[in-house]
Amino acid sequence: MRQQSRFFLLTALAGVALRLFFIFRYPGVTTDSFIYGDIAKNWLLHGVYGVGPANDISATYIRLPGYPGFLALVFSIFGMEHYRAVLFVQMFVDIGTCLLIADIARRLISERAAKAAFLLGSICPFLAEYAAAALTETLEIFFTTLALGLAVVGIQELNRGRLAPWIGCGLSVGAAILLRPDGGLLLASIGIYLIWLLVLRIRERRKYVSILQAGLIFALFAVVPLVPWTLRNLHTMNRFEPLAPRYANEEDEFVPMGFNRWVKTWMADYASVEEIYWPVPGDTIDPAKLPARAFDSPEQREQTNQLIADYDQNLHVTPDLDVRFSAIAVDRIRAHPLRYYVWLPVLRVADMWLRPRTELLPLDPRWWEFNDDPMGSVWAVSLGIINLLYIALAIMGLMRSRSMPHLMLLLTFVILRSVFLGTLENPEPRYTLEMYPVMIILAAASFRNARVTRLDRQSF
Repeated sequence: MRQQSRFFLLTALAGVALRLFFIFRYPGVTTDSFIYGDIAKNWLLHGVYGVGPANDISATYIRLPGYPGFLALVFSIFGMEHYRAVLFVQMFVDIGTCLLIADIARRLISERAAKAAFLLGSICPFLAEYAAAALTETLEIFFTTLALGLAVVGIQELNRGRLAPWIGCGLSVGAAILLRPDGGLLLASIGIYLIWLLVLRIRERRKYVSILQAGLIFALFAVVPLVPWTLRNLHTMNRFEPLAPRYANEEDEFVPMGFNRWVKTWMADYASVEEIYWPVPGDTIDPAKLPARAFDSPEQREQTNQLIADYDQNLHVTPDLDVRFSAIAVDRIRAHPLRYYVWLPVLRVADMWLRPRTELLPLDPRWWEFNDDPMGSVWAVSLGIINLLYIALAIMGLMRSRSMPHLMLLLTFVILRSVFLGTLENPEPRYTLEMYPVMIILAAASFRNARVTRLDRQSF
């Protein structure tokens, strides 16, 4: 950075300008933001990790404490419920993420690739869009990148006996988990890579104690941050819960698993998430919005429409109604198991990777129809092209850098997380953002000016 101070300064200013545009033009303070904010406010003012007004606060565990803790810190400095200040802080965190991405690219590829990575990260509209949203994504991406970077440093330092990077790596993973439960995939990815290195050394009859030490230290410090939260839930909620409920539900809250399973038998794109999945419960469902793949026969279509009509009467999925949704789901899974277990998960993952990331923008989720808002559709198409360019550059960089040191570490995380996302019924594009730093690093390899060093096993 000292040698290229002008480049890094100008690029950082461009990144700040882009994020300020989103902060002032499209600030993302959503329903989830207010839930996090309510918990943070009650925690800060009343010492209760809960939701509800001051005179009726209910302790909760529907959200992990990472983001409410961050909000509480910002509120204590800048004022209660000062969400604009939160977005400004996240802007600088996101620029920090871009620097971390550049550092990983420098260590694994070249200095020119580091500059390309910092530029691609700084001008990335998708990272900038979520820096302007009071949601967990920006911090989650930061700690994910920090953990991967420290894992790279830790592996490079193994033969020198330095294990300190693994303490930081573990704590970074712990922070990611405290922000979102799926941060545990980072723990699994790094763990799998360490196991692979361990097997490699054992097969070559080389010393492997340092890898065992690194793995134990990493796992310990990744899990330790979860202990206070787990003990709190045991004490306050009388429940063993080291993370948070899958559907963010309270202990006595009914979860319509039959409805969710039925949705999973046909859901493949984000438009259906907004039109069908999110409105339940509370809003009506328009059966005309269901895609043709939601029905296997005219009889099933009629049965489904009747279920939706029954739901629309009270806007709530009752246990009886949930059983009926489940029955349809069972029939559909039995008739087409490959569709349920293979093709739809693949389509959901593809939709999350390829769809324009417009969910925080005031754009029609059916942007491809060019009906009500042609300019919005043009904007969506433009963002989609940008997303495809990032993906294309990443594929090109991967092809050119297949001997990149520790490439398996990065790819393990991407593959494991993508497989996990395929198991979800709601394909939201934001779930792939944690993998964008890896994609930017691979894309930066397309701009390298030096031959990538082949995997040096002696460094292990």
